[in-house]
Amino acid sequence: MRARRRVKKDPLESAVFFIDRSVGRKIAGPLRDAGLTVELHDDHFAQDAQDEEWLTEVGRRRWFVITRDERIRYRYLEATAAYEARVGLFVLVSKNLTGPQTAEAIIKARSHIRRFISSHRRPFIAKVYRDGRVQKLDIKR
Repeated sequence: MRARRRVKKDPLESAVFFIDRSVGRKIAGPLRDAGLTVELHDDHFAQDAQDEEWLTEVGRRRWFVITRDERIRYRYLEATAAYEARVGLFVLVSKNLTGPQTAEAIIKARSHIRRFISSHRRPFIAKVYRDGRVQKLDIKR
């Protein structure tokens, strides 16, 4: 009897990316067109929802976050919520990108994000650069 070969599942196939309000709604279409599953902040939370509120729920749902908020790891309540909810945060660090440029940066980073979520346990914070690089950061608590 032959042994079955285990086929590794693509981690992006089951990943859900939560787009924080700091990123905006315009990138959802291009990301979905690229095959990513996307949920928008305003479809689940009030516009003025506190970060620790949505971070807790996003962590419970096992979604990954895409945000522009580079300072989130330094704010105690947000960093603690992300850590305790075991959130995976991807922070876009390129400034002044338009919606299409932001979507392009994430799509360009797709293979790096795939490798990153395959090799890092949550919670984590990682920078995503315009050129597609992904770099892990420490969570400051």
